[in-house]
Amino acid sequence: MKKIVLLIVVFTIISCKKDLPVDYAVISGKILNIGGGKLTFQSVDRTIKDTIHIAEDGSFTDTLRVEKGTYRLHDGRNTSEIYVDAGTNIQLNYDANDFKNTLVFSGIGFEISNYLFKKRNTQNDMMGEGVSVYRLEESDYKNKFTEIQTALDNMIDSSEGISEEFKTMEKRSINYSYLGKLDRYEQYHAHYANIPDFKTSEGFLKELEGFVYTNEEDFLFSEDYKALVTSNIYKQSSELAKTDSISEDLAFLKIAASVPNETIKNSLLFGNAKYGISYTEDIEMFYKTFMANSSNEAHKKEITTSYDKLKTVAKGQPSPKFISYENYAGGTTSLDDLKGKYVYIDVWATWCGPCKAEIPALKELEKKYHKKNIQFVSISVDKADDHDKWLKMIEEDELKGIQLFSDNDWNSDFVKDYLILGIPRFILIDPNGIIVNSNAPRPSDEKLVNLFKELNI
Repeated sequence: MKKIVLLIVVFTIISCKKDLPVDYAVISGKILNIGGGKLTFQSVDRTIKDTIHIAEDGSFTDTLRVEKGTYRLHDGRNTSEIYVDAGTNIQLNYDANDFKNTLVFSGIGFEISNYLFKKRNTQNDMMGEGVSVYRLEESDYKNKFTEIQTALDNMIDSSEGISEEFKTMEKRSINYSYLGKLDRYEQYHAHYANIPDFKTSEGFLKELEGFVYTNEEDFLFSEDYKALVTSNIYKQSSELAKTDSISEDLAFLKIAASVPNETIKNSLLFGNAKYGISYTEDIEMFYKTFMANSSNEAHKKEITTSYDKLKTVAKGQPSPKFISYENYAGGTTSLDDLKGKYVYIDVWATWCGPCKAEIPALKELEKKYHKKNIQFVSISVDKADDHDKWLKMIEEDELKGIQLFSDNDWNSDFVKDYLILGIPRFILIDPNGIIVNSNAPRPSDEKLVNLFKELNI
């Protein structure tokens, strides 16, 4: 009798376990020509980030407990979008040397990921190489993106294994992508066609008239919708900055704070503050404005952590130090080696476009202040694999000043101590190693020369 009771109990437990809902997703696969390493798994807005280890034979597997949605996998060279939900078990396999032509998705719930991959390739192929699409005249530009929208609509309609709910949401997102391309045309065409005063014709943005910027469902689903909302906030904040004579970063927080939808408001505030707090010229006011308007406690906690960190590198504080960084001229250099002179530091990388755009102005400054009481130091945060690119660029572009290679790219203590989240970043330190400005003006900004004059450099 006891054995029968025990069997009933065991059977009941097993039956209950079978009924438990699956609350995780599994992703696995194999990457050829990668030889180990890691995959970075992160949400599109970069608020969620994890690492998946790749074995020496290129295989990997991981269990994820994350919200339903689109995420990105990056192996250091290639990026793929992957859609996960509870119960999905997706395999992806590819050759790292031929990603576009070899990536294959399979498994349970792979269909959306497969669609997203085809969608990106179709968009890129139809847009063409480089930025030439932004040089098109208005009618040709609009026709081009109408064609792309039609092609993507047909693609999602004909995709099998995808729910009608997702298809409906995705078609709205495709339309938001089209509207976003219209929204950015004036700015992009002015830049790439080299027509600084270019303005679109009357009626070009007619399709954006009456656009609703407070749709929470679309904001959470579509990055293209989110981009339109963010662009609208930036436009309003630019006007507020002019009328109220305040910085644009503070103006953005004030405009975002007026958004009636709590979810959208908090996302906009946090998205701006996460990086903006490390660049703002008035950290106290920036922090105060954010904290007064955000109602998301997790966001407030993270920004407070950043604020507390940045206070340690405020004006008048001793600068964090870099120690024994490789010097292009030979040997190594530490910050302490440069005491006795002002030190203007440029944190950059060979792949960074905005960094390279500052090089001509930086060269002029180095030439102008060559015999003054200041050292110009450029610290590369390139990865070790790009060391040769760093050497080559210094030689070919005849870069001047003290050229250093950081000891651990973005994970270098010096970079983390200054909470550097984006580059280029410029720092000015006085002859005693005290911070003058942890977010100094760029070489191309006339404010920098004015600052040098104030310091009698």
